[in-house]
Amino acid sequence: MQEHTRRVEIPEMLGTDIVAVPAGAPVDIELRLESVTEGVLVSGSVRATATGACVRCLDPVNLPVEVSFQELFAYADRAAHHHEVDAGSDEAEVYELVDDLVDLQPVLRDAVVPALPFQPVCRADCPGLCSECGAALAQDPDHRHDAIDPRWAALGGLLSDHPEENRT
Repeated sequence: MQEHTRRVEIPEMLGTDIVAVPAGAPVDIELRLESVTEGVLVSGSVRATATGACVRCLDPVNLPVEVSFQELFAYADRAAHHHEVDAGSDEAEVYELVDDLVDLQPVLRDAVVPALPFQPVCRADCPGLCSECGAALAQDPDHRHDAIDPRWAALGGLLSDHPEENRT
């Protein structure tokens, strides 16, 4: 058994167009490699920072991501056996050791992407944007529009700004 801690830059984006860990971002990985009969069992955790935009107000969002993973990397002869047995099933893909090397990129993608929020927000109570003019409601909580029903709009011209004139 071996344990390793590494900080690496990921070569490609992990996520969606809404929120993702960008390519070239530093990612902290803690690994535990254990020799088992079938191959090498890789357990660990990954920590990164995802960036995106709040879906309510469109402000930039930085979200910490920490997720654990565990995958078996089978020896080449064992992996061939698993491919034959699992040919008809919908099971997850079989990872395989190639020249005694482990490719963690697909494992990290499969662990990080589902852990990202589907609709990221800058804060839980983000009021968003005004649906009429697009103003940020967090900066102006009293923002409102006086909407007059168009059926009554013509009557608005009958009233003057001086209430004593309207009492006839």
